[in-house]
Amino acid sequence: MEELIHVEHLVKEFPVRLGIFERALKGDKKPVVHAVDDVSFSIGKGEVLGLAGESGSGKSTTGRLILRLLDPTSGSVLYGGKDLAKVHVKEMHLMRPKMQVVFQDPNGSLSPRMTVGEAITQPLDIHGLLEPGERKDAVLNLMEKVGLSPAPFLYQKYPHQVSGGQCQRVVIARALITKPDFLVADEPIAMADVSVRALIMELLKDLKDEFSMTYLFITHDLATAKYLCDRIAVMYLGRIVEIGAKGDLFKHPHHPYTKALLQAVPIPDPSKRRTSEVVRGEIPSAINPPSGCHFHPRCPFAKPVCSEARPPLKDMGGGHFSACILD
Repeated sequence: MEELIHVEHLVKEFPVRLGIFERALKGDKKPVVHAVDDVSFSIGKGEVLGLAGESGSGKSTTGRLILRLLDPTSGSVLYGGKDLAKVHVKEMHLMRPKMQVVFQDPNGSLSPRMTVGEAITQPLDIHGLLEPGERKDAVLNLMEKVGLSPAPFLYQKYPHQVSGGQCQRVVIARALITKPDFLVADEPIAMADVSVRALIMELLKDLKDEFSMTYLFITHDLATAKYLCDRIAVMYLGRIVEIGAKGDLFKHPHHPYTKALLQAVPIPDPSKRRTSEVVRGEIPSAINPPSGCHFHPRCPFAKPVCSEARPPLKDMGGGHFSACILD
């Protein structure tokens, strides 16, 4: 499969702002948030890669780095063979229509002063796509495709006048209006209620097939990732701990964190309710992450060596990789 996205040793650190007394105590040592810690993976054309993990694992930051909404501390992101860090701002502006994002909170990413039609039309205005007289028809047609019907009626509505599920569809339509090749979907169903989630998932799957798009699908729910994704990468505290085809990951999970996430997936059978704790503790601070394997303080199988050195991603066969010393 031909690669569209290639991420190599990607690192992102955010400096921590300190007060006067904290700076005096710390001296020259300036603390940073290790949001993304040496991450590497690739996404083939037409593929959907799921990026799963708890809140605070660096998933959204990784998505923003790939789109160059953030500049990396080190490492590279190649889009179609081009290193985005070396692309000039003007050329990057020309590439923007082909790289779009659906944010997690639709209400937070829509202006309350713009109608639904204006919000979806705005990318066409910014990038000068289509003739002005053609834009409204293109927007109305896309609105019907994403389930915003009747489109002429909803076109004039403001975000507060439509439902949460419709707002999410507006955000999806706004991302698709430029006909992108690559879409970062940052937990696009997290703010939707249960009745709407299935509809949005089905919509994303249909749009992927219709437009032959490549997705980075960010989620904390492996059950959702299983439905939409071809491969799944599991992220913990800024690192990829396991990656592979969804079939391999679900049938033969290797890393203890992946197993913990799978155990947390609800089972629709009251007689099979779990009584044991899935995983102990909470995700540590990214300012001072644990040494060695970041997961070792919470891992029920941890050994002394787990705290000494970072385990590399080892090949489990068939494109399945796991960063764990366990056999």
